[in-house]
Amino acid sequence: MANVIRIHEHGTPSVMRLEAEDIRAPAHGEVCLRQEAIGVNYVDTMVRDGRFGLPLPVVLGFEGAGVVTSIGTGVTGYSIGDRVGYFFSAGGYASERVIDANALIALPQDITTEQAATFLAKGLTAWMGLRALHELRRGEVVLVQGASGGVGSILSRWARVIGATVIGVASSVDKLPKVQAGADHALCSGDPLFNDKVRAVAPDGVDTVYDMVGQATFAQTVQSVRDGGKIVTIGAASGKPQFDAAALAVRDVEVKGGGTPQYVNDETVATASAELFKAIRENLFGDLAVSRYSLADAAQAHHDQERRLLTGLPILVP
Repeated sequence: MANVIRIHEHGTPSVMRLEAEDIRAPAHGEVCLRQEAIGVNYVDTMVRDGRFGLPLPVVLGFEGAGVVTSIGTGVTGYSIGDRVGYFFSAGGYASERVIDANALIALPQDITTEQAATFLAKGLTAWMGLRALHELRRGEVVLVQGASGGVGSILSRWARVIGATVIGVASSVDKLPKVQAGADHALCSGDPLFNDKVRAVAPDGVDTVYDMVGQATFAQTVQSVRDGGKIVTIGAASGKPQFDAAALAVRDVEVKGGGTPQYVNDETVATASAELFKAIRENLFGDLAVSRYSLADAAQAHHDQERRLLTGLPILVP
């Protein structure tokens, strides 16, 4: 018997229900996983409130890590007792679950299941921005919109290690200390001198903007990037940006975006996860706190995330 967090209607965190259900035996190509940690991501709130359309009822969550407890036919490469994680497979908010073996990533011995559930989705999304959507080079000046968020905080730190100069942007002054911890320069998006401060670092504009926010920051993003530069969109917390593509084309500014599963796929996942595990091993993100909630308190985690009350990267512990 497993505990799961399921919704039967869309709405606020109050629609999230803790339910018990029997776990079926894994079918061909599947394994059963006893979960030790579960990632909480912004997309989970979008499923809950209906912005990300999945048929109801649905168990929330896409990310987790744990131990293989049984294996279906046709599965190769995994054994009972193996420690594994995954970053995009629906049904994550569960103490135990059946999952397609192709979604799994084997965990090295020195990577804990908690680290995997904390960093796989957010870290591989950051990897996508730094390696797939744009091959970041040493010496670039980059601006990160949403630098205080999960993906933004990881991407900022990783970009600095690659050798970029990072301007991190927060939506409010109270988030600046968090941004400053991972960036060379920290700015508030509402600062009336924002453009002047960006140009003080990059007189012609920044080489690349990573925009995690979307519509609310995109005009500022366009102003910040240099002619011939690049805008990388990752998610759109404030809505999909509307922009004048022709005007950007005249400036030779490229806009590129996409979803993590599109770029972290069968061909790239081994390289991407190896680079992420190396970064974790080298403590690149060691200063980032983790906010732990019990699975039963998943609604509180959503509440805190949406009200920006989190003190660290959120995970659920079954």
